[in-house]
Amino acid sequence: MPNTEPMTQRVELATLRDRLAVDELITDYAVAVDDGDWTAYRSLFSPDGRADYRSAGGIEGDAGQVAGWLAQSMRLFSMRQHLIVNRRVRFGILEQDTGDTARVRADYVNPMRFAENGEGSSAPDFVCGGRYSFGLLRTYDGWRLREVVVQEKWRRLPERTAPAVID
Repeated sequence: MPNTEPMTQRVELATLRDRLAVDELITDYAVAVDDGDWTAYRSLFSPDGRADYRSAGGIEGDAGQVAGWLAQSMRLFSMRQHLIVNRRVRFGILEQDTGDTARVRADYVNPMRFAENGEGSSAPDFVCGGRYSFGLLRTYDGWRLREVVVQEKWRRLPERTAPAVID
């Protein structure tokens, strides 16, 4: 049964502020990956933060390990752009204090351009999509990622054209 007790305006404003901070953290995550700013990427995580990219062919590990793997993997792409949409935020309870944890489920589309094809068009030639599951923790330094799980659902690779047949 839903809680029908009226919320005070102060609680509503605090929740709104948290939602904005959570949204900013998710955006900062996408920008750090797209820009290849691995120092910024690591700073978005709590000390025990982990990421799991296995469904996309990657690794699972702590933020430092994953940042190293991403730095190597993303060298393949001269252009990348994570679009994280349909963000569903749910706040949880930690040690009896409502709002110290959050879960975000969000869909993503990620167009990228292979570095080897950088001479021609700037249009993406590799596109993938799926869903992120983020676990967040409120810390003294603000909201931080405790868990990132990538659930890749699809990908489109460059079309390979068959060589012309000469008669």
